[in-house]
Amino acid sequence: MKLSAKITIALFVTILTLLIDSYVIKGVHILTLFNESVNTIYWSFSVLMLIILSVSFYFFNPSKHATGFFSSFFSFFISVLIAKIGFAVVLTLEDIYRLIASTIIKISHFNTQDFELISRHFAWSYAALFFGLFLLVFVIYGIIFGKYRYKVHTQNLYFDDLPDAFDGFKIVQISDIHSGSFTDAKPIEKAIELINAQGADLFVFTGDLVNNVAHEIEPWIDYFKKIKAPHGQFSILGNHDYGDYIQWPNDESKRHNLNTLKTHHHSMGFKLLLDEHATISKDGHQLKLLGIENWGVGFGQRGDLKKALQGVQQNDFKVLLSHDPSHWDAEVKAHDSHIHLTLSGHTHGMQFGIELFGFKWSPVKYRYKNWAGLTTENNRNLYVNRGFGFLGFRGRVGIWPEITVLHLHKKK
Repeated sequence: MKLSAKITIALFVTILTLLIDSYVIKGVHILTLFNESVNTIYWSFSVLMLIILSVSFYFFNPSKHATGFFSSFFSFFISVLIAKIGFAVVLTLEDIYRLIASTIIKISHFNTQDFELISRHFAWSYAALFFGLFLLVFVIYGIIFGKYRYKVHTQNLYFDDLPDAFDGFKIVQISDIHSGSFTDAKPIEKAIELINAQGADLFVFTGDLVNNVAHEIEPWIDYFKKIKAPHGQFSILGNHDYGDYIQWPNDESKRHNLNTLKTHHHSMGFKLLLDEHATISKDGHQLKLLGIENWGVGFGQRGDLKKALQGVQQNDFKVLLSHDPSHWDAEVKAHDSHIHLTLSGHTHGMQFGIELFGFKWSPVKYRYKNWAGLTTENNRNLYVNRGFGFLGFRGRVGIWPEITVLHLHKKK
């Protein structure tokens, strides 16, 4: 990353944090009875964190320090920031209440004096404190345990024109491994055992094997090569696999890295699909599995769907692997060739959100229309996997890592 970009990001984070702090401190003042020493400690702590974050970010090299000090401190910084935001949310609710109550008092008493807000109350500040602490504990849980809390999502899909032999066919999908972020082998080993326990007929991986460089996957090849399915293991590339987010000495080094990464897919037993398709045969019937290079709005448009469809007939049953779900909205769902099912990843569900009792929310929804789970439009289906690994923030909060199990059924 260029120095100018690093400076811009650091300034943005600093300004945002200080704005939040200037609001949060109002509630802290109430809790501490305007103790000046607490005020000094609060601001000193906040400024010190910003300085450490900025300095470590300046020296951070994502190709070498993916699991180093900056990554760990950034996760700590985000944890505290989320707690502050939670505190600020409660204070905002109090300010709304104060505004409404003050307005009612003025109107009901026909008060002709200048409008004046009622004072803040201890109860609201205590509520803000407890909510902030709750979020802090939840985020810390996500850092320690959540990033390895693998969850199996099972989805039944029904099609009028599914070939008879594929009725009940099971596809297992994972996405966004981001092997450069891993530090602990045991949970990865257990996750792969869980993948194999699903009894897949076909296994697919939908991109982002690494964070930036090919060597990140090398310690993990022997783990992922254990994944087996009778009809094969197939994969595609994601936006992080091309090495676009770090500086290279020259173009040849970058090309060599990508070629090495492609070799690693083969070493794991994954058939890498690069704007091409494979024929999956069963009992005389066929399914066409298409895989394209990364195509995403704002993340590069390398993939060539037209090329992948060469030799595929209009009435073939088609499953497409495309890393970025924005591709489905932009091209796939309205494509002349009826692509029955598209499998994507990329969003990670932002590694933060809520999924309870059918309710699903993450801030990433404001960037991606389809960010997790199944979407159906125009008799075409998109499934977005929440991701296997993690990137940047070293945890997952509410949006747990996913192993997808898709059952294909012939509609009766």
